[in-house]
Amino acid sequence: MERIEIQLLLQGIFQLYGYDFRDYVFSSIRRRIWHRVQAERLTTISALQERVFHQPDCMQRLLLDFSIQVTEMFRDPDFFKVFRERVVPCLREYPFIRIWHAGCSSGEEVYSMVILLYEEGLSDKSILYATDINEVALKTARAGAFPLEKMKTYTGNYLRAGGCQDFSQYYTAKDDYVVFRNFLKKNIVFAQHNLVTDSSFNEFDVIICRNVMIYFNKKLQNRVHGLFCQSLNYSGYLVLGKKEDIKFTAHAEHYKELYAEQRIYQKIR
Repeated sequence: MERIEIQLLLQGIFQLYGYDFRDYVFSSIRRRIWHRVQAERLTTISALQERVFHQPDCMQRLLLDFSIQVTEMFRDPDFFKVFRERVVPCLREYPFIRIWHAGCSSGEEVYSMVILLYEEGLSDKSILYATDINEVALKTARAGAFPLEKMKTYTGNYLRAGGCQDFSQYYTAKDDYVVFRNFLKKNIVFAQHNLVTDSSFNEFDVIICRNVMIYFNKKLQNRVHGLFCQSLNYSGYLVLGKKEDIKFTAHAEHYKELYAEQRIYQKIR
């Protein structure tokens, strides 16, 4: 009965709102649905379905539950260090650099990358497209405002990632928040994009999608890898999260593994 209720809810959300969560990992989506049931002070998934279908505000709350917001600046510093030392020298040869951060969440990793490019003298010839399904997260990303209490952790990540400047030069403190400076935002385009249902919208030299597809089943992972393969230029770079892999997907033959631990791949065909 529970599985039927969940299937009906997800099918209804797709037909009514256009968001497709039907191929997300069942255990993860089930956990988040029950979280919303309890948060709404309901007792059944069917009761949540009625509220979601008739109250768009409730759908927005559920969408926030479904959109996993686990991120930080220079997350996994070793990835940024390897990217700086091994990939950036190759990018220097490009006349222009297009980077897609797919599933950018609230934007911390996007700002991390633009800081890295700025320090390497590449920001003026780069454009970063940062997309996410969640408009609330995108609003935070566009503002570039993050809690002040996180800056100590972020500064440590930045230094371990190879940063050699005073990290505080990139933001100004305002009450309990910091706001990242406007010169970092000028080459970032934030836009809503659904990896499940939307198509390719540009050709890219780098695609970064870290810790997003761990929530997708194999069918959906293959669909998204097809989208990335279509969107990535020949010899372009694909970056995944540490728990993700291109192996055993329908598109693995198009890539060679450059740096296994950091999950950095290069398109070869």
